[in-house]
Amino acid sequence: MNEAFAQLKAAFLKELPAINAAISQEIDALPALVRPVAAHVMDAGGKRLRPMLTILFARAQGFRGDKLHTLASSLEFLHSATLMHDDILDNADLRRGKPAAHTLFGITPTVLAGDVLLALANEIVARTGNPALTSCISKAIMQTATGEIMEIAAIRKADITRAEYIEIITGKTAYLIQSACEFGVIAAGGSERARDSARTFGLNLGIAFQLVDDALDYTSQADTSGKPLGGDLREGKFTLPLLLYLQSLPDAQHAIITRELTDANLHPARQDQIITDISGQGFAEKTRSEARSYLALASRALDVLPESLEKKLLGAMIDFVLTRDK
Repeated sequence: MNEAFAQLKAAFLKELPAINAAISQEIDALPALVRPVAAHVMDAGGKRLRPMLTILFARAQGFRGDKLHTLASSLEFLHSATLMHDDILDNADLRRGKPAAHTLFGITPTVLAGDVLLALANEIVARTGNPALTSCISKAIMQTATGEIMEIAAIRKADITRAEYIEIITGKTAYLIQSACEFGVIAAGGSERARDSARTFGLNLGIAFQLVDDALDYTSQADTSGKPLGGDLREGKFTLPLLLYLQSLPDAQHAIITRELTDANLHPARQDQIITDISGQGFAEKTRSEARSYLALASRALDVLPESLEKKLLGAMIDFVLTRDK
């Protein structure tokens, strides 16, 4: 582990108690009927990547003030709300290695609790009285929801292009990470140039993050990732590892396997075989390699920031995204 990576890990450990305390304080203030569902989701853990990005960008811009951890937590509430809705749409049983909320509390209470967390995220931002932050989080919600709708529309759509795939992951993942970075600059009163840098960094980091996530779906077992192996393929999602695999096949075999994958009733044993082929032939690793070009753009975006520990940690975040195993 290099020095910057070790410093990033130490920074996470230092900030996590304050981030989690801010989250707990907001959860405890929710109506009693909503609290158990929200607490289950928020207590499941997670990397707290988005709040950390807000904190690092704010401090890189010389943030002075209080309530930074509470503001940063708003994006974690937004993110968790989308995961709750996501798990229902995907009929997922696990989230972060624990039962998905809807399997314990039911679909309707989980949907409504997710709505409450979305509203809570907006309310936290509204407390700042900063219209730029309000606009930023509102756009993040719209863009994330649009990305999710695009992903649903592409289920079992075998003719999806790589450009369409990138557009989907940009919407469902990257825009929220972009907003987390921009949040920090806005909160610190940074310049438009700094905001533009944060947006570029966050967007490209977010695309790379989802590319690595889609690669891990084919290589990381449930006890590590908290999700079943090959879940995307089983749900009918044509992510980049699968697209690269299909692209490598002779035309006749491509046509056969494409027909199989568009069948919602494809036998699990056949799904397992295709998942094994994708992983065994290196398409997950090729997807991880695709992330490098986006991370290079993210790295260049940091050039406008003044030298600081936070800038160094943001650079280490790039290595973290590329090398993570869950």
